[in-house]
Amino acid sequence: MARLVDRHGPLDPPTTDNEYERLVVSIVNQQLSTASADAVRERVFALFDGDVTPAAMLDADENALRDAGLSASKVEYVRNAATAFREKDYTRAGMAHLDDDEVVDALTDIRGVGDWTARMYLLFVLGREDVLPLGDLAVRRGIEKLYGDGEELTRAEMREVAEAWRPYRSFGTRYVWRAYESD
Repeated sequence: MARLVDRHGPLDPPTTDNEYERLVVSIVNQQLSTASADAVRERVFALFDGDVTPAAMLDADENALRDAGLSASKVEYVRNAATAFREKDYTRAGMAHLDDDEVVDALTDIRGVGDWTARMYLLFVLGREDVLPLGDLAVRRGIEKLYGDGEELTRAEMREVAEAWRPYRSFGTRYVWRAYESD
C-alpha cells in the first residue's frame, strides 16, 4: 500500500453536494464498464441541465431516459430511489446516526439498490472510512494484481489482505482502484 500512496499521492476525500445524484451514478454504473457507464451517465444527466433531483427524475420522460441509455429496469431503479428520497432522509445528515450495516440495510430496501450500490454510497456520499466493496470487480482484480501476482484470490484472502488497511479500508480501496485504472 505504501508504494501505491507514493505513486499516486494523496487522494482527496470523495464529496458530493447532491446525494441523490450520486446514488443515480451508482445505479447507472451497475454491471457496466466504466466507459459505457460514463457515456450513459453523461447522456442522462444532460436531460436534467445539472438538476438531478428526485422530483426531476420522477417528472422526466421515460422514453427520454431510455433513449439516453437507461434500461427499463434502471429507469425503474432511479425512480424507486427518487421516491425513497422523497419519503425518507437518505442524506449525510439523515444517515449520520446509522452504522455502515444499518445504512446498507436501509438502502437495499429500495428496489434496484443492492449491496454494491449501497457500499458505493457509503464510500462516495457518506465518506465512511472503513468500507471494502469486494462486490466491485475492479477492486477484486486490483487486489489480485497487486497482492496475488495476478492469480485469483478468494474473497476471504482479499479480506485478509485488507485487514492491514483497517480502519481505513476505504482509502485502500481507492488506491487499488487508482492503480487498477492507471495500468
